[in-house]
Amino acid sequence: MATSVTTSSPNIRSLIPARVDRLPWSKFHTRLVIALGVAWILDGLEITIASNVGPDLTLHNTLNMSAGAVSDIAWWYLIGEVIGALFFGRLSDKLGRRNLFMVTLGVYLIGSGLTAFTPAGGYWFIFLYATRVIAGMGIGGEYAAINSAIDEMIPAKYRGRVDLAVNGTYWAGAFLGTIVTIWALNHVTPVWGWRVAYLVGPVLALVIIFVRRNLPESPRWQIMHGKQEAAEGSIREIEEDVAATKGDLPPVDPSKEIEIRPTDQIGYLALTKVLFQRYPSRSILGAALMITQSFLYNAIFFTYGLVLLYFFKVPATDTAYYFMAFAVGNLLGPLTLGRLFDTVGRRKMISGTYILSGVLLAISAELFRVGALNAVTQTICWTVVFFASAGASAGYLTVSEVFPLEVRAKAIAVFFAVAQLFGAFGSHWYGHLIGNGTDRGALFAGYIVGAAAMIIGGVIAIFCAVDAEGKSLEDVATPLSVIAKPAQTIFRTGAPPTASEG
Repeated sequence: MATSVTTSSPNIRSLIPARVDRLPWSKFHTRLVIALGVAWILDGLEITIASNVGPDLTLHNTLNMSAGAVSDIAWWYLIGEVIGALFFGRLSDKLGRRNLFMVTLGVYLIGSGLTAFTPAGGYWFIFLYATRVIAGMGIGGEYAAINSAIDEMIPAKYRGRVDLAVNGTYWAGAFLGTIVTIWALNHVTPVWGWRVAYLVGPVLALVIIFVRRNLPESPRWQIMHGKQEAAEGSIREIEEDVAATKGDLPPVDPSKEIEIRPTDQIGYLALTKVLFQRYPSRSILGAALMITQSFLYNAIFFTYGLVLLYFFKVPATDTAYYFMAFAVGNLLGPLTLGRLFDTVGRRKMISGTYILSGVLLAISAELFRVGALNAVTQTICWTVVFFASAGASAGYLTVSEVFPLEVRAKAIAVFFAVAQLFGAFGSHWYGHLIGNGTDRGALFAGYIVGAAAMIIGGVIAIFCAVDAEGKSLEDVATPLSVIAKPAQTIFRTGAPPTASEG
């Protein structure tokens, strides 16, 4: 059906959001999730490798770094994520999702590749920190662009479980990083083992670049920016891909039509007004969820290898083995519980998982303090804690679905940036609490702070969470471009090409 235009109004009326949401799950959606979800795999891979090779970097024949200096590697990586999220987040809202998720992957590839070639000795650790900043910029940009793209192209009834599963693949990356470091640290000399481990991410990124180049732009982003013809082309491409494997598509509900007047680009200053004047409780919720999960996850995960080394006397070459069960438990959490976020609901699941994980962490912290745990039982305790905290991944889901499309990537970037600053502080602080492994009380206090943070996040979710399950993004947060949802059409993007709809 051709698109018609009248000269009497500059506005656009479109069914594109409804056309996206009524699609059945298909191979297209699976391909989309695989191609875009690799961002979390790469992040989990990077953090795991950094944590597992950390003890090796303290050796005299590698980089001869102190425990504090090793934990600061995470700090610089997270700073890079903050810069990348803010910079590429704005560009994603301005230039489109597809353009940016190709660029950000390339930035990550360059940064992580250069890390592996850090020279030894002298002040070359500065080069190492700089390359971690670049790699972090790429991943930070990925979070902003890709969370937006996934939410905008996944049908509403699947959005919660898909977002959680995709964010959960962080732990698939952690598992892969564990296998890589087990092999590299045990079969390659210490001088080269950590370098080989850092090259795995760039190799994976090279493969994914070729997969991503065939993905369409988000038709939701295109139509909200007045690009009717491009949006029509993108949605037809998606519908034809889905129809090729699923047959005739369900009809579109005409009452879901929206009227749009494309808006000017919104900068970060104007974004602040949108967030805190129009959506104050949602802003508090997003900040609370993102900050608490980032603080806890980064603080524990970046320093886990050092805890095993100093408190449980696990050899540096063996720390990676303990990450395998840890990573699997964390991966199973969102995969097992994800569907409940679409059925039981966001509010109950987010608040429940946050509070439960905080309580369990406090209990395990006390067991650690009194010396009741060994390396194996400590790993089991944290595996249970992080399985229960599957809702922590819902921080990204929440921020990406409760704000208008025009500012979605920037909103993700802002909350991600703030959260990563707390995460950077957490990893830095915990690294120094570990010290030389003689004071359990100091680290215990750090764990209690992390537990309290998760519980506070859960309590805030009880009062502020948005019941977004099964709802269209436009119903959860009306885009700034939408001025009405009329019954008649000024002009309308074409109907899907199916036999049942003519």
